[in-house]
Amino acid sequence: MKNTDPAEIVKKLNESIATGKAAFDAAEKWLEVLAQHHDVEINPLRSRIQDMEFSADDLGEEKVMEGLFDGKDMVTAENQTYPVPANYASKSKLVEGDTLKLTVKPNGAFVYKQIELVPRKLATGKLILDGNQYKVLTDIRSYNVLYASVTFFRANVGDTVTVTIPVDGIATWGAIENVMPEKVEA
Repeated sequence: MKNTDPAEIVKKLNESIATGKAAFDAAEKWLEVLAQHHDVEINPLRSRIQDMEFSADDLGEEKVMEGLFDGKDMVTAENQTYPVPANYASKSKLVEGDTLKLTVKPNGAFVYKQIELVPRKLATGKLILDGNQYKVLTDIRSYNVLYASVTFFRANVGDTVTVTIPVDGIATWGAIENVMPEKVEA
């Protein structure tokens, strides 16, 4: 470790912490869903998940619902929030405002499908890290991006990133379209 750059170590540790936090958040959401499904108290349950209700009768048939993607989750017209897997959102390049269909299978599996895309445009900016949230800072504003997208594209802070956003530009989240590394290796 004597020849290791301290800045590189700090960067790697920060990435490891962000990965751990994302994994913890996902595990916590699924724990809450499972506990609620089996009517087991967990204190405190996240208020976003509390509205989800399952009964024994629901296990025999699929439940289908629609909602809008908010950058991380699907929110239904009844204001129920369902977690969208970050890998699916990243690979599908979901944009805030896209309409999704969620099918909850009898075994409890969630299957998402994009059914309507919000009108889109591209914006370019620099990838920054604000606390533990990656963002792309464009000329207009900054857009949060999913950690899964940052790792999928192997992006680093300082890289030029193109994000897909709603055509009106009014959004909190963007979907990474591509990355131009800050330093191109020969």
